[in-house]
Amino acid sequence: MLDSDLAKLYECKNGTKTINLAVKRHINRFPERFMFQLTDEESKLYLRFQFETSNIKGGRRYNPYVFTEQGIAMLATVLRTPVAEEVSIRIMDAFVAMRKYISTNLIEQKYINDLVLKDSRRIDLLEDAFSSFKEKNNHIFFEGQIYDAYSLMMKIFEKAESSIIIIDNYINKNILDILSKTNKQVTLITNKYKIQDYEKYKEQYNNITLVVNNSFHDRFIILDKKDLYHSGASFKDLGKKCFAITKIESKEILESLLDKLE
Repeated sequence: MLDSDLAKLYECKNGTKTINLAVKRHINRFPERFMFQLTDEESKLYLRFQFETSNIKGGRRYNPYVFTEQGIAMLATVLRTPVAEEVSIRIMDAFVAMRKYISTNLIEQKYINDLVLKDSRRIDLLEDAFSSFKEKNNHIFFEGQIYDAYSLMMKIFEKAESSIIIIDNYINKNILDILSKTNKQVTLITNKYKIQDYEKYKEQYNNITLVVNNSFHDRFIILDKKDLYHSGASFKDLGKKCFAITKIESKEILESLLDKLE
């Protein structure tokens, strides 16, 4: 996405200057795969339909910057505007929807069939690409993979048919924002939370039951009391440091955990 489009979405008063300043303050968080600057030729290609031919750059003294999916997720952690959190969640939802569409529909489109017939190398590349969409039980995330971590978390929640149990000693607005998108009944078991955030959430949504319990150290997700996931990081810190999310297949562990909760 262009920096100018992001500035509009985030309602930056100084436009792209606000974004550029935030990036410069945290430049080590934005490698080239997160953000890059368009070349002169690329600028003409992307902007010629937005501005008059005599003013292709729209008065800008530099070519626009472009943020990748990872860059947008990182930008959300350093940018501070009144709508930053809300817009970041909507952008993440959009990327999740695109990924879901690609994984379920793209392979069925006819032009893919035409491409794979050209040579075996392209077939191998496509097979490798689509294998990444297959469900995996174990996932590891490295520092900066904030969007990927949140994307997986939302996919896990979507698997629930009726109920979700979340065990995490630290609950904040981030997890409440995610849970507002699901119509499942959720039990939050935690020891530390902001009562103001929870009360405001309860005024609008009625799908959460809060249970205060300080006997847990690790983080768990239980779907419909039959599927168990373990998270190495608190849900408020997803993607900030290296951690893993693992599906625990042992029914004995699941049953013992449910017995403890009861």
